[in-house]
Amino acid sequence: MSTGGHDQSSSSGFHRRAFLKGSGAAAAATALVAQPVMGAESDQETPIVGPGMHKLVLSVNGQDCPVEIEPRTTLMEVLRYQLNLSGCKPVSNQGVTGGSTVWVDGKTVSASTTLAITCAGKKIRTVESLGGDQPDAVVQAFVHHDGMQCGFCTPGFVVAVRAFLDKHPNATEADIRAGLNGNLCRCGTYANVIQAALEVVKGGGNG
Repeated sequence: MSTGGHDQSSSSGFHRRAFLKGSGAAAAATALVAQPVMGAESDQETPIVGPGMHKLVLSVNGQDCPVEIEPRTTLMEVLRYQLNLSGCKPVSNQGVTGGSTVWVDGKTVSASTTLAITCAGKKIRTVESLGGDQPDAVVQAFVHHDGMQCGFCTPGFVVAVRAFLDKHPNATEADIRAGLNGNLCRCGTYANVIQAALEVVKGGGNG
């Protein structure tokens, strides 16, 4: 006794096994044609780096800094452990606290989630650039208003406030609160940080 399905496919001229074999052959042929093209594009646009150590020069706070990194090395690891710029804090590996905030080509990024190798040829700026003999107005305002407790999140907050006020020099308290919502303080010293930022706005120390 033959199965109805087999008979039906035979009578209609459609054979499931032949169809599957044909589909597989077509897919394989498509892949063979596509692979050389994809490989050529990859070779042209994405240079392969590593595994192992790789030497490059990073521009940090206006200075060319030779470093040696693995492709997986984060910008935070280079800043802290090779260039001794410890203002960038490893508060979290996910970059959700703002503790490792730095500038790359004028934009704030989380150094803990940015690969150092992607920063080659770009201008990196850290919180240390706001110090020196004449500290930035934001740094002075943090001192005046005691905008730190344990101090671990403070450098990230200082960078965030400086970056925000550069774009919004006449910001209101509500603007500042909204603009700094990407930075977390486990000590809860937000009120002092806000007052420090407002002092900079009122004092006209925005550049």
